[in-house]
Amino acid sequence: MERVEKFLKEAGTYYLATVDGDQPRVRPFGTAHIFEGKLYIQTGKSKDVSKQIHTNPKVEICAFKNGEWLRVAGTLVEDDRIEAKISMLDAYPQLKGMYSADDDNTEVFYIKDATATFSSFIKEPEIVKF
Repeated sequence: MERVEKFLKEAGTYYLATVDGDQPRVRPFGTAHIFEGKLYIQTGKSKDVSKQIHTNPKVEICAFKNGEWLRVAGTLVEDDRIEAKISMLDAYPQLKGMYSADDDNTEVFYIKDATATFSSFIKEPEIVKF
């Protein structure tokens, strides 16, 4: 999991895929943070992505850097504890202008039953589960 977090942070931007009815939706994200042994992401409840995750929490993340790419498939689980939100916002202080741990919008999710696949054109894929 630490290797996945490091890859996502070094990539800077990753893409989160959700489902909206029968239509896939993909958008850029930038938060990846380990808290209490789980990999978390953050969004706002007012966004369509939040509604899509609550309807169908199965997602996939994809990131690319230095000729390698990472895909992470799993299920997102909301953690509405203020401690989880504080930890995320402390890791990404630039978000504090838009979000706060005690507002009604900030939302953090951890990924469970994750399968991470590290790939490139020159090596066999490597799969990590967490």
